[in-house]
Amino acid sequence: MNRYLDVIKLLWSAAIAAELEYRANFVLATLTSLGNLAGSLFGLFLFYRTGYTFEGWQWQEALIVLGVFTLLQGFSSTFLSPNLNRIVTYVQQGTLDFVLLKPINSQFWLSTHTLSPWGVPDILFGSIIIGYAGSLLGLTLGDYLLSTIPLIFGFISLYSLWFILGATSIWFVKIYNVTEVLRGLLEAGRYPMVAYPIAYRFFFTFVVPVAFLTTVPAETMLGRVQLGWVIGAGLLALCLFAIATVFWRFALRFYTSASS
Repeated sequence: MNRYLDVIKLLWSAAIAAELEYRANFVLATLTSLGNLAGSLFGLFLFYRTGYTFEGWQWQEALIVLGVFTLLQGFSSTFLSPNLNRIVTYVQQGTLDFVLLKPINSQFWLSTHTLSPWGVPDILFGSIIIGYAGSLLGLTLGDYLLSTIPLIFGFISLYSLWFILGATSIWFVKIYNVTEVLRGLLEAGRYPMVAYPIAYRFFFTFVVPVAFLTTVPAETMLGRVQLGWVIGAGLLALCLFAIATVFWRFALRFYTSASS
């Protein structure tokens, strides 16, 4: 474990140093995040401006969901996108050979070898929204800490889904559109699930588990989630992670190296 932590430290230090050579990009990323957040807030405001509310969700509670979604977006931009989107490039260029030859687990290296600080603004803005809405609702530190459990489960589920899609590049090199479809579906997580018709709720809960990524953590923070949903989020995360690991090992059986 210490060896893996040392590797992460070295890789992330190098990645941050390389990215910070272009510091103006951080300003642009911050402005982009602000623009996206303003658009999300405006879209949510359009629902509530006439007194309409999502069933069982006040304005401040809906803000919690939006804050969790923004956090998730920042996590994706910081850790998932810069790593997992490159799997396709490694397969195309044959440089996956060098990854497989490294004395370290290939899935671990592909998932953690770099990061992008340009997702940090979304993480900060998401935290600010959650803190602001939580102060209006009188949430305590315990409420925030309790919600980190399903939130971590959500992060693991999202990573696993993304990695599975990345692994399919062994057979289908051009999968950029598939990952964009996934990102598009995740946009549904910016609103509570009750905002959608029943058929959509079923789809975003049991087909593409968007509900476990944003709504369940928000409800846990608000102290009104049923324990079964949190347990379900944990089981889903463990199952998806296991499937991603097994699927990667299966996919490598069909990988033809650039030297063969």
